[in-house]
Amino acid sequence: MSSRARILQRLRDRTDGALVPPESDFSVMTGRGWGVQERLERFERLISSVHAEVIHTRQASWTETLAEVLTAKAVRRLALGHEHPVPAEARAALHEHEVDLVDANRDIEAWQREQFETVDAGLTSTGGAIAETGSLWLWPTPDEPRLTSLVPPLHIAVLDAETIEDTFFDVVEAHEWSQGMPTNALLISGPSKTADIEQTLAYGVHGPRELVVLIRHREEST
Repeated sequence: MSSRARILQRLRDRTDGALVPPESDFSVMTGRGWGVQERLERFERLISSVHAEVIHTRQASWTETLAEVLTAKAVRRLALGHEHPVPAEARAALHEHEVDLVDANRDIEAWQREQFETVDAGLTSTGGAIAETGSLWLWPTPDEPRLTSLVPPLHIAVLDAETIEDTFFDVVEAHEWSQGMPTNALLISGPSKTADIEQTLAYGVHGPRELVVLIRHREEST
């Protein structure tokens, strides 16, 4: 019997009954009561404070805004998926644009060097955002693997304004994460950053040096 099996067996053979999780009070983690506009303003203020760039756009014309960003940032090679509506719409809109659309839904071993050395930016959808911390949350899939947002020097994330929620607890509850967690759920609060022993914060040391958040608004909310 392995060490793991022995430990689990000892837990099953407890003589004082089954383990019962204690009751927990989660009220401090939720119940902020912010409205849609306040959530949006808090999110933008906090994520902008850590060097992310926020650009507002309309749902119907967001790909035009994306094209402008790619031109302004001199992006020549953009990694993105195929199946999710965000990369699918981007591909349809950019097919005549002067940018090479790089397939992200490939085995990493097949294009690792390419991804680390020649891709200028990665485009991803988002599951939503958290107003309290100014964070995006992403649920990676084979179509939009996590390295698309973690490796290229520029990460462009597309966020729908109505998907911003108050707290991380509210996200977990609303989307029933307890019923099926992904292998990786990513929380992104700005471009990559690190601090040395003197607590001096540096940006862009590893991973994306820039984060651009395209916030899409429905026509009636703009």
